[in-house]
Amino acid sequence: MSSDSGGSTKQLKQVLGFWDLMGAAVGQIIGAGIMTLLGAAIGMTGRSVPLAFLIAAIITIAGYFPLLLISGTVRLRGGQYTQVAMLAGDKFAGAFTIIYIFSNLSLSMYAISFASYFISLFGIGNEKLVAFIVLTIFYILNCFGIDKFAKAQNLIVVILVVALGLFAAMGVGKIEPGYFDKASFMTGGMKGLLQAGGLLTFAIGGGSVVINLSAEAKNPTKDIPIVMIVSTLLVAVLYGFISFIAAGVLPVEQVTGQNLTLVADKILPRPVYVFFIVCGAGFALISTLNAQLAWGPKPVMQACDDGWLPEGLAKLSKYNTPVIILTILYVVAIVCVFTGLSVDVLGNMCLVANGVITLMINARVYKLPEVCPEAWETSRFKVGSPAMMAITIIGTISSILIIILNASTLSPTLLGLNIVVIVCAFIFSFLRSKKTHVEISYEKV
Repeated sequence: MSSDSGGSTKQLKQVLGFWDLMGAAVGQIIGAGIMTLLGAAIGMTGRSVPLAFLIAAIITIAGYFPLLLISGTVRLRGGQYTQVAMLAGDKFAGAFTIIYIFSNLSLSMYAISFASYFISLFGIGNEKLVAFIVLTIFYILNCFGIDKFAKAQNLIVVILVVALGLFAAMGVGKIEPGYFDKASFMTGGMKGLLQAGGLLTFAIGGGSVVINLSAEAKNPTKDIPIVMIVSTLLVAVLYGFISFIAAGVLPVEQVTGQNLTLVADKILPRPVYVFFIVCGAGFALISTLNAQLAWGPKPVMQACDDGWLPEGLAKLSKYNTPVIILTILYVVAIVCVFTGLSVDVLGNMCLVANGVITLMINARVYKLPEVCPEAWETSRFKVGSPAMMAITIIGTISSILIIILNASTLSPTLLGLNIVVIVCAFIFSFLRSKKTHVEISYEKV
């Protein structure tokens, strides 16, 4: 489709297969969380941290139940935006637009974090310059089309999984005897285990972002629900093995609060250690960066189609890419890099706000049969009213729990910033709503 045709999400090409979506999901899930949060989780529960990953997976997937029903019933051209619009209404869709745009400032966080790892390993380079280069590479890649993104992402994810797998495989033989001794197992009791599980939801969340690629998926109602569940479980199992090694090679008190590089340095030969840092820690960040550049513009496109933002922003290039929106995201990320905005602020300014968005969807999923009755009748996820209400309640409780967990990790300043973003988003929505024309952006496949 040429750029002259406009920018509607209806014009996006449906080219992504199951494994392309899986690459996007796994690449999004595997991020800096496993490197930075594992030490803190060990401090909460000791060597029972693999059980904490199981709890994290249960909490995460419980929160996905409503999303499975929705994404398994219709194609969502605007991804998460469409979910909010169809279930919560127009004004919530407008508020989502602003919260979502702010949340994409995290693009610069991944680039800055990668630059930090790169410089600490090789001892050369300028952090801002390295972040600029990596952002530019993946911006250009995504400008050339979603198919180019998918090929690069699949390769990155394979190398990333190999790096993490090497850590697990080479560490098994170096675990200390007495792993399950009471002194180092369940050190924080049941409370500590549950707290660690809650913390680790940050490390294994993210699989649901493939919903934002629904417009470009070949078979979204079949592939996306499976990808969300399977990617989350696979990464949780991988992380469980990694945490088994991380907590078992050295005494618990030595690894408490430390990142994975401490244990990696102990168990891996130098060449493998370098490979692990570059292709494990580094690729974990760039896979997330690449995925976000691919799915990030799609909800914004639908918001433009509906009038919340200027329609011209969604214009497609000859590569069927929303290049203007993509360029805006890139420029904003570059500005964040060179102005030295705090990584902590960028990563957390919408943490609670995003939880509120998920809550909007999960709390209203019971309306799905009413909103799209024809598609619901033929949906492979069709359930009866009692099951629907149970899923709505479970999803809502899970969303509230995640919001509370997120809020508890933030400083008063960052929590206040989240509240400001939410309030401003709804003010924008009420002021702009009279000039919008929200269309139906879901369709039966």
